[in-house]
Amino acid sequence: MTAEDMEFLRRINEFAEKELGDIDPQKTHVSEQLLKLRPIMQTLAMEYKMNVEDVFIKYMDLASEANVAADASFKEKYGENDVMDFPV
Repeated sequence: MTAEDMEFLRRINEFAEKELGDIDPQKTHVSEQLLKLRPIMQTLAMEYKMNVEDVFIKYMDLASEANVAADASFKEKYGENDVMDFPV
């Protein structure tokens, strides 16, 4: 992921934390969540000269890539079985 991609992802995630922080994503329709994210996506679309739909697709791709990297880092640090042994 490039530095530009990381900045792109950071801006959307930061905006999402502010706008979606109080909602339960399991109980809130995706369309409602997307409406709340539309302002940042429109801003990025204008800056990057993209369609809003393409911004959303890029965001989903980058978020997926970041999740895979975080998962790999976790597994590298704690092992493959995802079980953490805490001292008792």
